[in-house]
Amino acid sequence: MCARVAVAMSGGVDSSAAAFLLKEAGHNLIGVTMKLFDNGDAGVSGESACCSLDDAEDARAVARLLGFPHYVFNFSRPFRTQVMDRFACAYERGATPNPCIDCNKYLKFGALLQRARELDRDYVATGHYVRLEHDQGSGRWLLRKALHPEKDQSYVLYNLTQDQLAHSLFPLGGLSKPEIRSIAEEQGLINAHKRESQDICFVPDGDYAAFIRRHTGHDYPSGPFLDQSGRVLGAHTGIVDYTVGQRRGLGVSSNRGRLYVKEVRPQDNTVVLSDNASLFARTLTADRLNLIPMDRLDAPLRLRAKIRYRMAEQPCTVEQTGPDQVRVVFDQPQRAITPGQAVVFYDGDLLVGGATILKGES
Repeated sequence: MCARVAVAMSGGVDSSAAAFLLKEAGHNLIGVTMKLFDNGDAGVSGESACCSLDDAEDARAVARLLGFPHYVFNFSRPFRTQVMDRFACAYERGATPNPCIDCNKYLKFGALLQRARELDRDYVATGHYVRLEHDQGSGRWLLRKALHPEKDQSYVLYNLTQDQLAHSLFPLGGLSKPEIRSIAEEQGLINAHKRESQDICFVPDGDYAAFIRRHTGHDYPSGPFLDQSGRVLGAHTGIVDYTVGQRRGLGVSSNRGRLYVKEVRPQDNTVVLSDNASLFARTLTADRLNLIPMDRLDAPLRLRAKIRYRMAEQPCTVEQTGPDQVRVVFDQPQRAITPGQAVVFYDGDLLVGGATILKGES
């Protein structure tokens, strides 16, 4: 197959190696770098963790070396509305989102795929570590974990549609990070040893609350810390400063041991604290369900799931309870089930789908 491909190039080694592998496979390529925000929009001084001029120039240099055109597309407006605004609004509702999931759905495989089609491209390719296959029996596109689990990124891709998957390529799913760096080094790519970014791109200093205050221009008033019985323990500094399971920065002491955030309640501007044991629950409900191998779950399924990106999957039973809602019951209680985070389901290495957590229940 020789296809016309728009390869998303961040300026990092993964997307650059993906471009090389696609070129070697005989595809007709253009390189595209997405400008997602201006540093001033995110309150960043100097260069941020991505979207910098240096990143765009690194991507352009790789494209030039490999012999295909490179373009920079300004997607700052959809990124602001679909990612940054959603991120801030979720915190205002007492939820803790994963913005990479929205970025993949609405930007990389949404706005970028649309632009690629306008440029008569058949596919968008990225440097995600995940494997894509077509199931002849069902006619559906499936996602499987990367061959090397330490690099697997399937969690942040659970929300992709069949149409998006049908027009995507993921060349790195069978390779390890050392193999990727070795390929880049052998080909003389300038970013062969470029460090990886571990932060949310528009909050490179990790201070989410400061970003939200800058982004929204809102003040978030102080309110009470409560224990589970409703007793006032102290005062919080604003609900956007807290997430379920948090211990640091509370400024509240207790003769019953360490305290943690159990619930953020914007409806009455309170933050409920508890001991660690009270953070555990076996059941959660979630909405905005997206399934990949099937349209719906006709019966409860035994699967494995994780409730945040960097955690081990846990055995559970998943039951669809509405058009886009599920109930998940874990075999063992899970700590700090957090509204706004994604619960993602697996059957072995097959990504079954995922949903947005509404709440955890004991």
